Amino acid sequence: MPRLFVALEVPRNAAMSLSLLRGGLPGARWIDVENFHITLRFIGDIDGRTADEVVDRLDRIERPEFQLALSGIGSFGSKKPHSVFAGVTQAPEMYALQGEVERICQRLGLPADPRKFTPHVTLARLRNARTEDVAHYLSGRGNFHTAPFTVNRFVLMSSKESVGGGPYLTEEVFPLYEAGGGWDGADLRDHLV
Repeated sequence: MPRLFVALEVPRNAAMSLSLLRGGLPGARWIDVENFHITLRFIGDIDGRTADEVVDRLDRIERPEFQLALSGIGSFGSKKPHSVFAGVTQAPEMYALQGEVERICQRLGLPADPRKFTPHVTLARLRNARTEDVAHYLSGRGNFHTAPFTVNRFVLMSSKESVGGGPYLTEEVFPLYEAGGGWDGADLRDHLV
């Protein structure tokens, strides 16, 4: 079974803006544009039956679409940087969706995600990058931002076991309902999750 994760897709225009940040950092292995995403929950390697249960539960989520933008860049690993990322604007709807996905995974017996949810788009994985090179790279690109975009679905993606960075495949798509589009599913949602 491939490694699974739940994510938000990055639309093409935002991905093209991100692609302009590539280069200028020794030791960086840049993520391909088509593999940019925002991970909501890493699931990992699970058996087919559990994967089917995850899909069934995710398919019951009734949440509204919302607006996001990418803003700022940073790095993970302060003493020994291991990746460079673009930040994501704070959207309460995104955090609510992520929280629901996390609760579903835990109810299905998957261990809690040990890391605090920090929404981001990984731009590059770093191997033996010098801290001062990373600081120089970040300092020249700190004002990065994209225009807001509408998130109207989330996806279940898979990756082959590798050092990270793709290729990723979209296994399932879960639509979000149009904001202000009438029925919000609140009554039924309370009974399904």
